[in-house]
Amino acid sequence: MHRLSIVLGILTFFSSLTYANIIYTQDFENPSGFVDTTNRDVSGQTVNSLYGGQPDGFFFAQTNSVETLNITGGQAFGSGYQDPRNQAGNFIIGLLATDLLGLAFNVGNNDFLNIGIDITSIDLNCCGGFFVNSGEAPLFRFSLFDNPTGNVSVGSGLRRLDFFDALGTESARNVVDFTNFVFGLDASDSTNGNVILGIDLINGTQTYAGLDNIVVAASNVEAQLVSEPGSAMLLGLAIGAMALSRRRKLMSY
Repeated sequence: MHRLSIVLGILTFFSSLTYANIIYTQDFENPSGFVDTTNRDVSGQTVNSLYGGQPDGFFFAQTNSVETLNITGGQAFGSGYQDPRNQAGNFIIGLLATDLLGLAFNVGNNDFLNIGIDITSIDLNCCGGFFVNSGEAPLFRFSLFDNPTGNVSVGSGLRRLDFFDALGTESARNVVDFTNFVFGLDASDSTNGNVILGIDLINGTQTYAGLDNIVVAASNVEAQLVSEPGSAMLLGLAIGAMALSRRRKLMSY
C-alpha cells in the first residue's frame, strides 16, 4: 500500500471518532539540515535538531542516540535501504533497545489519546551494528506518562498512566516492512494535562527497529483497533477489538 494511502486511512479513522481532535502528525519527511554522519544513510543528530519545527507545545526528548535513517540514500548495506511497498517516503526514525524517544505535550481536558503509528524491523551496518538477531521482530512499548512540571525529558521518575505493546514483523535488515497500529491510551488520571508519550524498544538489550507516521488524536472515545500489515484502509471503517497484548497499569517507568 502506498504511503499516502496509509496516512489518509489513519486520518479518516480518527476523524470518524466522536469528539476526536487530531492534535499532531509527524511523518519525519522534512528534517532540517540532515547530515549523513556515518556514510551509511544514518544521522546521529538529535531528533529535536532535525525536527525542531514542531507545533506549539510539542517537543521531542530522547535518551541516547536516536537516529534518522535516509531510506532513499543508496549507501546503507551497499545499495541502500529497500522499501518495496513504498511506505516510508524518504526518512524514518531508528532506535536501539537502549534508546528512548519521548513527545511532550498537553492533552487538554480529553480522557484519551488515540495513537496511529507504523513500526518496522530495520538494522544498521554501521555504529557497531548489526544489531537485529535473525528472525527477530520488533516489540515497541508506547507509554503515556504524567508530566505535571512540563519538563521535556524521558526516563526514570515519571508516573506511567497507561501503555500499549506493539509487535511488528520480521524483515531483512535493510528492508522497510511496516505494521500499522492504532490504539488508545488513557490520559484521564493526568495531573494537569501535561503528558509525555514515551517510545521504547523492549525486546532484548541489543536490537534495533524503526518507526514512522505518528498521528495523535485527543478524544473522549478510546480507539480500539489494531491493524495488520497492509490493512490501513480499514481504519476508516470501524473500531475493532482491542489487541490482547494491551495491558494497563499505574506505575513508575
